[in-house]
Formats: sequence, C-alpha cells, structure tokens
Amino acid sequence: MDTGSGHSSDPRHQASDEEFARRLLSGEMHAGMRLGRRVLRHLPTDPRCKLCAAPFRGPFGPIMRAVGKGPWPNNPKYCKMCLNQLVKHHGGAEIECSLLFADVRDSTQLAESMRPAEFRSLMGHFFATATAVLVDHDAIVDKYVGDEVIGIFVPLLTGELHAARAVAAGIALLKAVAGDPRGGIGVRVGAGVHTGLAYVGTVGDGEMVDLTAMGDPVTVTARLASAAAAGELLASLDAARAAGIDTTSLEHRSLALKGKSEATEVVVLH
Repeated sequence: MDTGSGHSSDPRHQASDEEFARRLLSGEMHAGMRLGRRVLRHLPTDPRCKLCAAPFRGPFGPIMRAVGKGPWPNNPKYCKMCLNQLVKHHGGAEIECSLLFADVRDSTQLAESMRPAEFRSLMGHFFATATAVLVDHDAIVDKYVGDEVIGIFVPLLTGELHAARAVAAGIALLKAVAGDPRGGIGVRVGAGVHTGLAYVGTVGDGEMVDLTAMGDPVTVTARLASAAAAGELLASLDAARAAGIDTTSLEHRSLALKGKSEATEVVVLH
C-alpha cells in the first residue's frame, strides 16, 4: 500500500530501493548509464556532470537544465538527475565511506566581539571556502550546522579513493583558511576525518528530503573535529589506513571520545 509519501511500504519495494541505492552509491553503473555517458560526453562543453557527462554550459547547457540535468545544489560537479535518483527512491544503503567535519573555533567569542552583520560575513566566507574545497575534492556537501561544515565522500563520486579524498580535502581546507587574506579577522578551524560503514541516503518526507549520512562513523568524525586543535586535522587510524598513509612517523593519540566505550586511535595529519 502506498503511504502517500511516494515511498511504498511493501517490503519488496523497500528491498528494491535499498539495492538500487547500494548499487548507485557504490559506483556500479548499469548499461543504460554507460551508454548515456558515451553519448553526452561528446556534447560541448566543460564543465559537465562527473557521472553522466551532461554539459552544464555551452549550447547544450540550457537543454540539459530543461530536462533536469542542471547542477545539483549540494555539489555542482554533478547533475540533479543523477543524485536525485536517490531522493526519488527514498533510497539509502550501508556503504563504506569517509566523512570530514570541520568547525570554527571560538565562534561564540567571535560573535560577541563583532556586529551581527560582520559575523555573518565572516562565517559566510568560511562556508564558501569550505564548500569550494569539498566540491573540488568530489564530496557531497552534507550540511552547515552552526559553525560546522560536513562533507561525505562516497564511492559513487570518488571510487575507492574516498578516504584519500577526505584527507586531502581536510588538509586543503585548513591551508585555505590559514591563508585567508581578511586582514587579521580570519577564522581558526579544527577538522576530523573518519572512515567506516555508514548509512548514506535520503531522510525526510514529501518535499523535505535531504541526502545525508547516519551512524556511528558520523558521531566519531564529529568528535574528532571537536577534539582537534585550531589548525589541526585528526584522522582515525581506519581513515589513515584506508587512505594508504604510512603512519609510522606521524603523531599518534589515543582519545576517549564522548559516548565511546573504547579509546579511538588517531593520527595528526596537519
């Protein structure tokens, strides 16, 4: 029976949605997607969707937008049609992925020390910088939460390099913030990266649907970002190993993260 939300309660449909999501998020491309990509990649011009190769600009850009293949707001390197397939199916699946959390230190004190419009401009600059870095490293820009930005790195977008891309994005973001030219105002940021099995997919109902990640890896990554000092990137050993990083000469820490029954082993990467 249909629930009225566009998502069936039939277990067979739910299983089908989950399998669709798993295949999509894991980067498995069926024959139709491969054929479409072969056709679209011959149309001018770059930039284009990194999944289906639909051009966003040039003579075919307006046509692509008209048929629903305009840039996806959460990551304009991909088109709405490709990523909205998950939203259509209300899909999600447990997959191996990597996450990056980065948040501004002392944001409360910053807000107290400047006018609201100035603080808003400062945070806007941070979010714009973070978004550019995440998009450049093939992340899904999950959300902004207060003074924090969250990026999800899935095989659909990065192949098997999701951990390496998350680490590279964290380092690039800290460097971009450190090089901020805002005349001494700037922001101090700490970041965390973790790799693990998480649920990635759509949550919500009706028009209020979002693509996000859920599960213990999300909590761990948030805790790592909170534990990182300003200008520091903490990566779990799981993330470092998945990224192929030799941790022998790196600083190791054993952290008692809130809510975790055992210590979490991390390395300092920046």
